[in-house]
Amino acid sequence: MTLQPGPTNSLTDLEGLRVGHHTANGDGYLTGTTVIVGEADGFVAGVDVRGGAPGSHETDLLDPMNAVQRIHALVLGGGSAFGLAAIAGVQNAMRAQNLGLTVMPGITVPIVPGAIIFDLGRSGTVTSTPDATFGVHAFEDAMSDAGSAKVRTGSIGGGTGAMAGGIKGGVGSASVVLENGTTVAALVVLNSVGSAINTKTGEIYGAAFGLPGEFDSLKKPSQSDIDNAPPHMALLDNGLFPDVISLNTTIAFLATDATLTKAECKKLAGIGQDGLARAIHPVHTMFDGDTVFGGSTSKRPAPSPLEFHHLLTVAADCMSRAIAHALLDSAAVSTPAIALPNYLEIYPSAK
Repeated sequence: MTLQPGPTNSLTDLEGLRVGHHTANGDGYLTGTTVIVGEADGFVAGVDVRGGAPGSHETDLLDPMNAVQRIHALVLGGGSAFGLAAIAGVQNAMRAQNLGLTVMPGITVPIVPGAIIFDLGRSGTVTSTPDATFGVHAFEDAMSDAGSAKVRTGSIGGGTGAMAGGIKGGVGSASVVLENGTTVAALVVLNSVGSAINTKTGEIYGAAFGLPGEFDSLKKPSQSDIDNAPPHMALLDNGLFPDVISLNTTIAFLATDATLTKAECKKLAGIGQDGLARAIHPVHTMFDGDTVFGGSTSKRPAPSPLEFHHLLTVAADCMSRAIAHALLDSAAVSTPAIALPNYLEIYPSAK
């Protein structure tokens, strides 16, 4: 059996997960917030942090040794450390609907971990960052009809101000259905110091892991496009870094409907980091805070050891594919502070 994507080739192919965005692009803003919302009883989650400069919330809670077994939402946003304020908005919106963990009679606490990217100043205004209202709006969007449809990708939500290797990054998503019916899906906010493009060929690293037909609209860029490409890569052709390194971070969620433990979700998150490593070069730098969450909606039976091995194998590829979609779906942007072309502007012959 040839592996195929789910119906939307996105994270919402997992029953019980909804995705909402709040985007601020203009009036001094180039940032946003993305939230993934589970069902009332939440979903199992783990985390793997490998970047040298992470920004995160409630990640210690996801350690398999710690008590809370399920989370209720997950935030992936912009704004650097200031953007973590959006998480409070998601929690307040969920508490208003009595969604969360009942810790005592009459007391509900929504468990909402999250991570942020560095996009400060790309709008030209350093102080225009997400606050709690961003989280409220993103949650409301997730609970609308759009929240259960195909994930909206590109320059939206947490990916609004993202850049990857000096060109426009953003939100990407992908899914795959295994032979036994299990679904695996990824959502990524691509915002890396390293590049998602092979400078020698102009090709997107992650597209090499595409499912049949997924990236058939792409072809190898012309030599002219390769020769004329601007020096947009964080790692120069001579293997050296340029004099100025941007601050970045790629954050992601990799999940399945197979029933997994917290420890297995942590392993899934670690495999997601392998997907990053195949699609971004260099990755996990001291200027990135690369953080991947793993999750399980527990809608299907627990996998056997061999089935779990296979699930992890395709999961890493799914993450790489999501990164390719992030690069392809994001729109160029120009602000008083920065000009970020998108992939097809640099390599028009690739389409």
